[in-house]
Amino acid sequence: QVQLVESGGGLVPAGGSLRLSCVASGDISSINAMGWYRRAPGNQGEVVAVITSNGATHYGLSMKARFTISRTNVNNTIYLQMVNLTPEDTAVYLCSYCEGPDCYPRIDYLGQGIQVTVSS
Repeated sequence: QVQLVESGGGLVPAGGSLRLSCVASGDISSINAMGWYRRAPGNQGEVVAVITSNGATHYGLSMKARFTISRTNVNNTIYLQMVNLTPEDTAVYLCSYCEGPDCYPRIDYLGQGIQVTVSS
């Protein structure tokens, strides 16, 4: 089992920035991919960014311009730096984890999510 705990969400005005964190604990594989997805009301959900244990990254469409994913393998933590936020970025952001080589886009575990609200 793997547990994922997100933090750093909240309310921010348009144009502002936030940094999300996700800590993974439990039976962590040395080869894995962790990332962020988001779900907005009425939307199915979309990938924001994913980063593998060797540092390779994948960004969803139009995400790379304003979002940056990073990680520290020492404590199994990933970060999502978000800048120049807009109300369209309002969503629940969920941390994901999959294990094994080339596991993305599979999701083995998903966090409970954290709310990000951008006011206009």
